[in-house]
Amino acid sequence: GGLLYSTSWDRTLKVWRLSDFRCLESVRAHDDAISALAVSADGTAYTGSADVTIKVWTRSTGANSQHSLVATLEMHRPAVNALALSSDGSVLYSGSSDRSVLVWEKEGGAGRMAVTSTLRGHSQAVLCVANALELLASGSADDTIRIWRRGINNQYSTVAVLEGHERPVKSLAIAPSECTSGLVLIYSGSLDGEIKAWR
Repeated sequence: GGLLYSTSWDRTLKVWRLSDFRCLESVRAHDDAISALAVSADGTAYTGSADVTIKVWTRSTGANSQHSLVATLEMHRPAVNALALSSDGSVLYSGSSDRSVLVWEKEGGAGRMAVTSTLRGHSQAVLCVANALELLASGSADDTIRIWRRGINNQYSTVAVLEGHERPVKSLAIAPSECTSGLVLIYSGSLDGEIKAWR
């Protein structure tokens, strides 16, 4: 059956069974509020917190499968606000109040990851990130959305800065466009009360 993962300012990571909405697991995961969560297809969970860490949790197999901590990633100062995973789970993107987005790539086993790029351009905290194909979008308290493209040798460059919100951008989603091959649609939600669609 399917699982639902949730995190909270109460510092816990919870796993719920969708068939009956029963809480299967509750882990006190961080020392401060958890503000970001990403889960890969294999059940590896990544949690980001105001305690400035990203933690990597793997799920054991078996009838009583539980998540255990396998790595703690510490590069941001201060809080980690947003996480997103590449479709294959090999790249993790983290956005922080330090105004940067870090690109983490798997390095060996046991949840180890290394920072391969630091993306800077926002003038205030990065509050959300989303990715699809070779594009990454980051939304910020500076009211803008930056679009980054992954290029040769895994180098990232800004290809657009989307301006139109009047308050911080709190949420992003990217979906491939059905009408035009290779293009994506970007949806953004802001504290200005508006949801915008961008092409």
